[in-house]
Amino acid sequence: MSNEIRNSRIEIGVHLLIWASLMILPYSFTVGSGRSWNELFGFWITLLLLAIVFYINYLFLIEKFLLNKKFVIYFFINASLIVLLILIKHLILINFILDFEVKPELPDLPDLPIGKEFQAPFPRHSPPPKSFFLFLDVISLIIPLIFSVAIKTSKRWIKIEAERKDAQTIRLQSELQYLKYQIQPHFFFNSLNNIYALVDKAPDKAKQTLHSLSKLMRHLLRSSDVEKVSLVDEISFLNQYISLMSLRQTNNTIVETHFPKEIPNIEIPPLLFVSIVENAFKHGVSATKPSWLFFEMTIDEQQITFISNNYTFPKNENDMIGSGIGLENLKKRLTLLFENNHTFLIKTDNNHFEVILSFKIT
Repeated sequence: MSNEIRNSRIEIGVHLLIWASLMILPYSFTVGSGRSWNELFGFWITLLLLAIVFYINYLFLIEKFLLNKKFVIYFFINASLIVLLILIKHLILINFILDFEVKPELPDLPDLPIGKEFQAPFPRHSPPPKSFFLFLDVISLIIPLIFSVAIKTSKRWIKIEAERKDAQTIRLQSELQYLKYQIQPHFFFNSLNNIYALVDKAPDKAKQTLHSLSKLMRHLLRSSDVEKVSLVDEISFLNQYISLMSLRQTNNTIVETHFPKEIPNIEIPPLLFVSIVENAFKHGVSATKPSWLFFEMTIDEQQITFISNNYTFPKNENDMIGSGIGLENLKKRLTLLFENNHTFLIKTDNNHFEVILSFKIT
């Protein structure tokens, strides 16, 4: 059963329960209290007319006219409906239920001495004018009209808000998927460039690199269709990637990794750290100068922190470290995934570059 059908049945059940309660409630105050059944039938007739006003508006008029800003037509139809129902009510009461012509019987008055002023034993009050009862009928029929408008507009607002959130969720998922797919060719092309550099200098390393690259690409393909991957697989992927990138490095490059040995069984969004590592190898390795790259991951109180440190060797004056497509995509993904529940810091100081990524495990 779909949620729409289930919600419709719940709504019908709630409406039936409310109206049944309103129909039964006066019975407990009428029976045994000396009130006539005519009064109870009169109340039921009034309740039926209230229900007619409510559901004609709730099921048809509000959607057809009010929400389409046809206010004049909506007002005219409801005014005509209220007048018609008031006439029907009074015809039913006069002809079938109540006898408005019955006059109260007055008690026999004692004979008064001649010449003395007559004084009634109780005061007599004139009945309210008919316009007063007409005013009450109009007000009583306007109340369900107001309730129907309030409920219908509230439901419409809730529906529009839910559709807006669903559309936003779909948009965010699509954007996340797009950013994740962008990482794959970016990573793949950089790896191919590394392999190309090794083909002539070290053919054996080039073969080993191709084999490692095939494993990494399988991980990338698997992670493209899922929202989360296990932290164990993600750390294994990082180790393989760092090993792959280290194959073409000289002895002047030192790479340090400090990843947790005991990894909890948790899941995280895929490919959150590879862009940071890739950026470090791209800008933190020199062919002639000593280079140092440091990667550390810690897990503390349901929070993961990843730190990357390296020296910087810009290729030219316009080469701004940290402004590449990899880190830019990562910033967007972090915002979409965690909103404000994450920390992403980039620090540059005296040819030293540091990235700190921290987020809570959900």
